[in-house]
Amino acid sequence: MTRTLAISMAVVLTAGLCGACSKDDDGVSPGNATLARRPNACVHVDPAAIDPADFVSDITNPYLPFTPGTEYVYRSDDGSEETRTFVTHDTRVIEGVTTTVVHDRVFTDGELTEDTFDWYAQDKDGNVWYFGEDTKELENGVVVSTEGSFEAGVDGAQAGIAMLACPRVGDEYRQEFAVGVAEDQGRVKNLSVDGIIVAFGTFDNTLQILETTPLEKGVREYKYYASGTGLVLEATPGGKSRNELVEINQIP
Repeated sequence: MTRTLAISMAVVLTAGLCGACSKDDDGVSPGNATLARRPNACVHVDPAAIDPADFVSDITNPYLPFTPGTEYVYRSDDGSEETRTFVTHDTRVIEGVTTTVVHDRVFTDGELTEDTFDWYAQDKDGNVWYFGEDTKELENGVVVSTEGSFEAGVDGAQAGIAMLACPRVGDEYRQEFAVGVAEDQGRVKNLSVDGIIVAFGTFDNTLQILETTPLEKGVREYKYYASGTGLVLEATPGGKSRNELVEINQIP
């Protein structure tokens, strides 16, 4: 499948995204101080008091267009690891919000080593929220760990932002929050990185996000998102390891 065909099949509706800020907006608004270090004018939802009325049914953020029936396939630079991310037609209600279930599977040398169900939903401004995950690590087909699993609203866990509607350089935000379990954080580093070359194609004007977590000091990863396609590359600083987009498939 060519890049052009894949992009044309992605449902991208930008009209509903937040118009309160732009790429060049450096202003600071009240926002939500518990979610972001520098509050973003597009984030109006309080993760501690989720209101289902603030959310819509489809995920159409151009940087994370999760259209049901779409499968993204990623492969590590040495070919030993393959990740298949499938946007299912299933939903799960969490804190009253109907989330989209995304099935994420990791294969190492052809063997299933991680099996995860993630839960996402988009708010009216266009921000995509992450409501948690049910994850299992496997060895020889046997579950050996469920570390990292959490659900917003359970045991103090809160939803986080998976993708901002209007990212600005310097924005920092929680991607997930369950104390001692899931504390990933994102920081917008660049809005227009050109020349990102992966097996699926070459992308310009990509959004660069730096991900860190206080649970693993020193671990840093850059993710690159192309508008209309989604995540195209994960790479550690210096390019020591890469996980790149190789296919986008449509599955009934």
